[in-house]
Parts: sequence; C-alpha cells; structure tokens
Amino acid sequence: MKKEDKKAQRKMMELAIEVMRQSVGESRDDGKPNPHVGAVLVYPDGRTKTASRGELRAGNHAEFTLLERKCIGEKLDDCVLFATLEPCLNRNHPKRGCARHIVSARIKKVFVGIEDDNPTVAGKGIQYLRDHGVEIEMFDRDLQEVILKENKTFFEWARQQTEKPEEKPIQLSKYEEKLGAVEWQDLSEEALKRYRTKAKIEAPISSSDFSRQLVNQGLLIAEDDAFVPSGFGYLLFGKDTRLAMPQSGLLARAQFANEQAARKEFSMPMVLLPKAVEIWLNEVLPKTLKRDQMERKEQVELPFDMLREAVVNALIHRNYDLGGEKCQLIVTPNYIRVRSPGRPIEPITLDMMNDFSVPMRSRNPILHFVMARVGMAEEQGFGLVSLREEAVALGIPLPKYSYEDPYLDLTIYRTQDAQVDDMLSELSDEIRNELSDEELAGWLWMTTQGPVSKAEYVKQMKVPQRTAERHLKHLSDFGIVTRSGSGPSTRYEA
Repeated sequence: MKKEDKKAQRKMMELAIEVMRQSVGESRDDGKPNPHVGAVLVYPDGRTKTASRGELRAGNHAEFTLLERKCIGEKLDDCVLFATLEPCLNRNHPKRGCARHIVSARIKKVFVGIEDDNPTVAGKGIQYLRDHGVEIEMFDRDLQEVILKENKTFFEWARQQTEKPEEKPIQLSKYEEKLGAVEWQDLSEEALKRYRTKAKIEAPISSSDFSRQLVNQGLLIAEDDAFVPSGFGYLLFGKDTRLAMPQSGLLARAQFANEQAARKEFSMPMVLLPKAVEIWLNEVLPKTLKRDQMERKEQVELPFDMLREAVVNALIHRNYDLGGEKCQLIVTPNYIRVRSPGRPIEPITLDMMNDFSVPMRSRNPILHFVMARVGMAEEQGFGLVSLREEAVALGIPLPKYSYEDPYLDLTIYRTQDAQVDDMLSELSDEIRNELSDEELAGWLWMTTQGPVSKAEYVKQMKVPQRTAERHLKHLSDFGIVTRSGSGPSTRYEA
C-alpha cells in the first residue's frame, strides 16, 4: 500500500472518531449503556458523508443512519466505509443488523474500529461481511485504544453479558457446536469452580441458572432436557481434552545445558493449563538462589509473566481446525519458543506483530472471553503490548514472531547474546566470511529496527558517511538488507 494511501486512511479513521464523539445517547429502562459510534463513507472521488449514533433519531445506529437515511438510493459499490465499532449482525425483528445493510449497499471494503466485546456477538458482524465478499481492515492500534477509552462504560458492560441473543448468530467455528459424545460429566469440577469464582458467578455449579449462563456464553448446549459441552466449553473445562480433541493441550519440552531434556504433554482444562506448566517448569529446570530477599529462595530464572502470556495467547488464538497439530512450548538456556498452529488472523500480519502494532482482533472470542474472566488473558488484545513492556523492563531483546507452516512461532530470547547467536545462524557461511565485524554489527543492529536512513546508521555505528554507504551497499548486495525510496527518503531494512 502506498504511503499516501495510509495517510488518507488514517485521516478517515480520525474523522470517524470525531464523528463518534457527536453521538446522541438515549435513556433506556434496562440501563444498557449506549456506545458512541461514528461512521464515514468515502466516495471514489474523495467526497465523504458521515453519521453518528442517534444523530437523526434516538437509538438509530450510525451505519443505518448513513446508508439507509443519508445515502438512500445511491450507488455505493465503490465506496469505502469506516466505522468505529464492529457492525452489528442481529437486531430485534423487524430491524436488520448494520452488517446486513452494508452488504445490501454492495460496499466492498470496511475499516472497523473495535470488535464488539459481547461474547455472544464478538466477531460475528466481521465474519458476516467477510462471508459476503467484503474486505476488512482494522483501525490503527493507537486509535483503537482511543475508541476503547471513550467507550469504557459500554465495553465493560458488553464483557459481562450472558444473555442469549434474540437471533442465533452465525458461527465463527465448528467448535461452537456440540463435540462428539462428550457430556457434562466429562467436565472438570475444579475448572468450573475456578471459572465460577474468578468470574464472580453467584449461581452454584449444580444449578440450572449456572448452566443457563454457560449456554448463553456458548460453553454449553441445551439438549433433550440436559446440558452438554460445546467444543469450546470442552476445551476450557474438559477433564482430558485430548480424548475428544487430539489437537488440544500443549506439548512442552525443556532442554538443559548438558543436552538432556524433559518432556511433558498437557491434556487438561485450558483454564488450569498455564499454572500447571509453570509448576512443571519450576520442578524440572535448574534453580538459582535469589539472595535479594530476607530469606534464601530457590527460583527458576525465567520471565514467567512473558511465558504465561505467550502460552495463553497461543492457546486462545490458534487455529483449532488444524486437527493434527498441537501448541508447543520449547524452553532452552538461550530462548523460549511458543508454537501456535495457524497463520495470523486477517488483517493481522507478521510485520504488525513484530512492530507490536497489532490491531485488536480475536480468532476465538469465546476462548478469549473466558480466559480473560479467569485472569489468564488481557482484555482487548493487550497481551502483545505486555510482552514488549516486560522485555524492556527485564533488559532482554524484544520477542520475535515468525511463521513456519503451519506454526506461528514466538521466540523470547533470554539474553542479548542468545539473539545475536540466533540471528548469525540465519546467515550462510559465505556471507559471514565476506562481511567485516563492523558490517555484521551494523546488520545486527538493523534487525532490531524498522527501516533506517543512512544518517541513522552513521549515528548508531559511529562511522563516516562514506563507510556507511559502503556497508549498506555490501549488505544490500548480499540480499540481507533491502533498499527503498531515493535521495533523502532512502531507507534500508534488514
């Protein structure tokens, strides 16, 4: 995408937020908070039309007002829509959801601000649009956070919803349905108790009210006067999940400096798995003595907060349709690697992940909802931000994402030297032998940056301009640095 296109899109995102702030709230007997929503329609010639929630009539959604009131009868095929909240799919009859209005208007590209946080509808509007040929992009991460902050009351309400929607929503996954022959007794009472306590559900586990809430959250299914787990319900609470889902759980391997290793397969409720992994690692890994406290305490030298976040993200966001693959955890003296089956969910890219600018988006909202309520996941995708902040605080290299079919890999380097060794191993012997120590140092620095200018290289490496030019040309000739732009705008990227 051209740089000027990104600037224009950013401008429309910002305009949608400004329009969002003009929303008119309505009073409701049920006390439901109203989201502030803005929508901007961009015509092929650059003209725009806007609408906010409640602008023309109390309660009318922004997209409905824009498409069915302000643009009624117009040909909108080549227009692009920017909306600050995921378009709704279902509304009380006879109203139609905004996603359906968008498809009817034949709009082919939509920029979405934030997914709806209600677990019964999250991602459904976006998937409906995709299923009907609409290209979806998300707002820039920093603007998503603005929308989230200015709709804080609504999103906090949405996360707590347990009521069944009026109309059955579309499915994001087959695991929203019953899974084979699993039954209620296949669920772990310990896992259910953990969820009930952490989620502050008052109804006892044995009560019909507790089961009803889990039905409305997509975790149980009512069947012949009984309740049976959905696929996601079984993943989260099943006693031995691999019995019905062989791809579930986690395969862990800890490698020691003496080349020996310990291995364990975890097949248990997802809500209990992260803690079990931490306990196992504390048991099998060599320990060091911590003397910075009043008492001597043995403690494994691992960034456990980062490890936990990485494992939880892998379990939540993996593609469970890849039936023959498991999530994997590999711990070595130099790095931690977490492998999650499946490519990043669109429109997320590897570049976004390595820039820590990932828009808020969830592959499996039901799993994310439950793991957030038990305190194992960050709301609205802030886990990636936490990984970066923790790495900076510990003084270790930033985590690195890569994709090796069919796995999305996250590598957390435990030391600076470990990252250097890993990066150098990617170079052929021929290249390593041809590059000077200064050029190798320059390339290693560039791998931690985005595109850099010659002036930035000169400043960082403390070399003359001519030397910098020679280094950058040599690195480019070997194909390990790419050059873009021209003149003062020239940039180099490893």
